[in-house]
Amino acid sequence: MPATVIVGAQWGDEGKGKIVDLLAQDSDLVCRYQGGPNAGHTIVVGDETYKIRQIPTGVIAGKRCAIGAGCVVDPAVLIEELDEIEARGHATQGLLFVSGNAHRVMPWHVALDGARERRLGRLQIGTTRRGIGPAYADKATRIGIRVQDLLDPKILRQKLELAVAEKNVWLERVYELEPFDVENVVSTQLAYAERLAPYIADTSLLVDRALRAGERVLFEGAQGTLLDLDHGTYPFVTSSSPIAAGAAVSFGIGPQRIDEVLGVAKAYVTRVGEGPFPSEIVGPDHARVQELGHEFGTVTGRERRCGWLDLVALRFAVRVNGITSLALTKLDVLSTFPELPVCLRYRLPDGSETEDFPAHQTDFHHCRPVFEVLPGWTAPIDDDLPGAAREYVRFVEGELDVPVAFVGTGAARERVLTLR
Repeated sequence: MPATVIVGAQWGDEGKGKIVDLLAQDSDLVCRYQGGPNAGHTIVVGDETYKIRQIPTGVIAGKRCAIGAGCVVDPAVLIEELDEIEARGHATQGLLFVSGNAHRVMPWHVALDGARERRLGRLQIGTTRRGIGPAYADKATRIGIRVQDLLDPKILRQKLELAVAEKNVWLERVYELEPFDVENVVSTQLAYAERLAPYIADTSLLVDRALRAGERVLFEGAQGTLLDLDHGTYPFVTSSSPIAAGAAVSFGIGPQRIDEVLGVAKAYVTRVGEGPFPSEIVGPDHARVQELGHEFGTVTGRERRCGWLDLVALRFAVRVNGITSLALTKLDVLSTFPELPVCLRYRLPDGSETEDFPAHQTDFHHCRPVFEVLPGWTAPIDDDLPGAAREYVRFVEGELDVPVAFVGTGAARERVLTLR
């Protein structure tokens, strides 16, 4: 179909990068619609491993790629990534387009992010401390610095002088940190402008023209549904909208132009940082899943908390995204377990049970999982699914009333089974 959104159906880290890389082979344009360099995709192609933070995954497949207005861009990280990708033999000029309306992560955003987390102590959100939240906050209060400001040195200097003066007050008086020197900031940012100017474009027009020409456009998000700023497990969320509707907002197209929504979910579930996690595994099986799944952040290296598959949360993801099919990744990680608990319902504080995701945060914070135990298969997955593994997939399809189109069975690009 011409326009497909790939959306994380859990708390992020579902293996979206691999699925995007797979579908990018048959796409014309791959678009990143939210987030910043606080999330990464790991792509394995033969003996090569790529850890991508800011640039859409399609760049590895030599496809045109776009970063939308709903993203925040750290120029230093983007340039570092461009240099690395080009050094490994992949072209970027003429293939990567960055929205001039996207906002930029500035060095004071990173400083403030870390300072606020430290001050919160045990109440901290668990951010990546990459400056993402403060950058989106400045966007919302209309004092942010956009990518297009790099094209006008006069405007850039004016905005930087105002921003440095305001942020230094916070850094010095509230957090007792060193202030930024405005001249150093200006000279650094002007150097970024020279490097990035060829990539700045009207990405809304780019996508519109691609769709009108009947080209296949793939939209990818950075985090997952349960980290959505409006619909996720607030306040333990990201600062943007990973849900599928965010793709239309970020690229300025009507929602009716999205044809398919492919949700990506692990065959179990993980989350990073703080916050409630009903199906979190307790006991030695936690370390086992973490080790087998290599559950450590692509960007941060942080350990991911692991849980059994949560169908209540997945049912919610299907609803808020309009998911039309699923990719179930890392099914191979479960191949050594003789029994596999699956969370079907939550038991609420009043003793009642629900299949629907709680609307009130207090209910979610205090709910308990109600599991059904399915038989495992204790056999490796090769070119076909063992009987019990196939039944596991069918069980998920039946509970969600959504077909599973792909099953991930390993890290490499070719380790995906197509079921539909």
